Amino acid sequence: MKTVLKICASLVLVTALAGCAAMSTAKNAADYFKEGEDAYSARNYDEAIAMWKKVKESYFSPELTTQAELKIADAQYASGSYIEAAASYEEFRKLHPTHEKAAYALFRQGMCQYHQITGIDTDQTPIRNTVLILKSFISIYPDSEYAKEAKEKLDEAVAMQLKYEIYVGRFYLKNEKYQAAINRLEGALKTFSSSSHNDETLLYLGEAYLLSGDKAKGKEIFNRLSTEYPASPFIKDASSFMEKHY
Repeated sequence: MKTVLKICASLVLVTALAGCAAMSTAKNAADYFKEGEDAYSARNYDEAIAMWKKVKESYFSPELTTQAELKIADAQYASGSYIEAAASYEEFRKLHPTHEKAAYALFRQGMCQYHQITGIDTDQTPIRNTVLILKSFISIYPDSEYAKEAKEKLDEAVAMQLKYEIYVGRFYLKNEKYQAAINRLEGALKTFSSSSHNDETLLYLGEAYLLSGDKAKGKEIFNRLSTEYPASPFIKDASSFMEKHY
């Protein structure tokens, strides 16, 4: 009988200790989360990430873990670690596709790409990714509070894509590869037909045709420039070029 009582007492003690451990875990997870928020507010992003990772590792609360996952992505974003942040936002969306913050995560994923854009004469991957992701975002969440900014950034990225095509076309032009320049610039006109910056494309396309020996086509392109963009500053350049090469 005494043995049975001792066993029962031991079980009660183990259960009580387990309960205390659960309470301790709950407290620690909440504390870690709060410490992460404090560190984030102080711009100690690495410390904030470390605290929120501890929240995830506690496995105490699915809701708190989900919040920590997004917080980690935000801290990476705020610190300028855009590659890591993009991966974290994408992972959040995969894990929680119907979460109320899924739209926000996709928008931020696009912005991570946007902030990696360095210029028109460098790697174009971030620009392409920006366009791809923000187009997807606008299509899926047209009424989102982030839609206006997404459209603005998308327009900027598309304009940079056109600038890159012009840059390549001018490179061919300067190296007297006129047909290559014509092909590139004609392609740009088709791909970015709705752009408001095609006056510059037309200027260099007209130059390429004239220098290739196709003066009639060059004149046609310059006439198109003056007709479609009557206020363009490139009309003066086109006129000067015509006087010299026609």
